Formats: sequence, C-alpha cells, structure tokens
Amino acid sequence: MKSNLDVGANLLFSPQYPNGEEAREAILHTLHQSPKELGQSGTRWKLQTLLMTCKWLSLKSLAGLCQLLKRLRICWKRARAHVHSPDPHYIEKLAWVKVNFLSINLETQVFLFQDEFTFYRQPSLAWAYETVGKLQPLAELGWRSNLAWRIAATLNGYTGQVTYLQGYHIGIRQLLQLYQQVVLTYPEAKVICIAQDNWPVHYHPDLCVALQTQEWKWSPKLPPNWPVEASPKVKHLNLPIQLLPLPTYASWTNPIEKLWRKLRQDVLHLHRFEDDWDATKQAVTAFLDQFALGSSDLLRYVGLQKPANIYRSLPTR
Repeated sequence: MKSNLDVGANLLFSPQYPNGEEAREAILHTLHQSPKELGQSGTRWKLQTLLMTCKWLSLKSLAGLCQLLKRLRICWKRARAHVHSPDPHYIEKLAWVKVNFLSINLETQVFLFQDEFTFYRQPSLAWAYETVGKLQPLAELGWRSNLAWRIAATLNGYTGQVTYLQGYHIGIRQLLQLYQQVVLTYPEAKVICIAQDNWPVHYHPDLCVALQTQEWKWSPKLPPNWPVEASPKVKHLNLPIQLLPLPTYASWTNPIEKLWRKLRQDVLHLHRFEDDWDATKQAVTAFLDQFALGSSDLLRYVGLQKPANIYRSLPTR
C-alpha cells in the first residue's frame, strides 16, 4: 500500500528516490544547509533555488514544487534563534563515513560511533501524566547542590554493543582509557573505525599518537595554542583505531545520540532519587550495562537495524 506521500507524486522524484519518505528526507537535508554551500545565492532557500539544486525532481514550475512540498509535509515557517556552525564538507564527510560503515569486513573490522554525555544530580523536566487542570507533574529536587557526572561511550553500529567509562572529568587520559577498553573488547579486530564529532580533544596529538597512523581526508581543527607534536612522555601504543570525523555541529548524524535520549527517557527525566547521588549513578550504570553484549532493540531504536539505510537520504550534488 502506498504512503500518502506517494499518491500522485511518486513520478516527480523517481527513480532517484523510490518513495515520498526518502524524497522528503533528501529535500530536508538540502534545506538544513546554507544555499551558498550548494552553489546558490541568498541566505534562505527559495522555491527557485531549491528547484535548481534538486535536479532529480521532475518539475519545471515553481507552482508544481510548491504543491509537492505541501504533499511532503514541508512548509514555510518562522525561524527561531539557533546556534549553528555549518560544515563546508557536510555531505562529503557523511558520504565518507557511510562508505566506511558499509564496506567493513565484520570478521576483522569493527565500526563504532563514539560520544560523551553529561548528566546531573537533579532530575530533568519532562512530560508525565497528571490530572486535568492546574496541577502539573513535579520534578522533586534535592536540597543539596547540583552535581555533574560524565560518560564517554562507543556504540557498535552492527551489534548494538555499548562500551563506556564514567568519571567526574573526560579528557585525553580518559579517552585513551576508553580506546584501550575498546581494543580489549574486540581483540580479534585488525581495524576499529570510530566515527565521532569534532571536539578538539578527540584529535589532540597526545591522544592520536597512541593510535595507528590516521588517514584523514579532512584535517581536524585544533586550538592555535595547542602543540603540533605529541609530548615525548606519551606512549606510542599503535592501537588499531581509525578516527572518522562527522560534520561539525551535526549531532543528528551520530546514532549514539539516540542512546543518550533513551537514557534521559528511561532514567533521568523526573527521577525520584533526589539527594541520593550514588543511586542515580548506579541507575545510569545499570541502564548502560544492559547493552554490554549488544542489543537488536537498541539498534532499532537508534536507526541502525538495517545498515544500508544509514544516511539513506544523503543528497548528491
């Protein structure tokens, strides 16, 4: 049965995209970038520039494009203030990660998504059931000051296995410990690919020198006051890890972000631990430990149940 997005419109975007959902995602990928990055003028997308960019659309008129956008549930909206740093290599980086993800040899290689997460003593606000009227669900706060705790973790893109460490601080030493833990977790792997964001600490010389020689297509941007060479005190461990940078400020491209969302939903929103900080951390640990051997349910939740669908709506220039 055809989706409502396909009825009467599928001829407008096939064969590039077989259905309305994929065509919709491809257009949204374009709209979420600056027109100038795709060779168009202006600071906002217009029907004309969108039609010129999405050449795969079988449309010639702006009125036809307007009608198609309505069918695909894309409309003209007022913006809200937002901080965004567009990456000029957004498409190329995602395409490179996708190629590496789909081409690995599962017998000798591993592909992981890595990220850090911070949670707090006090419960986070969220929706919950309550009687109709003025009463609202309550986030019961403790009397003691708020505290923060941090997690660094990896998510196996094919098994859903989560490897992590926790601590008050996550820096070079802690990330190196995580990488060593990852290597121990996958002792048979000759190459471990880790896709991660562009936090400069990920690419600090003192950290990268402990890994295999990196083959970056795009050199990471580091603070100008950082050293160019690693400290002579740092050990060259030759860990079989290759780092793949994701686009800058594009958290939606990292599937492990949805693991953090699930953690908030299941443990941290409106929690009842109040001042029992140890109990809060134990609950987070128990949540992460359930994925120690992998999870098909987690893969489904983060959108990796079918590997071929990763970045499936990635547009081409």
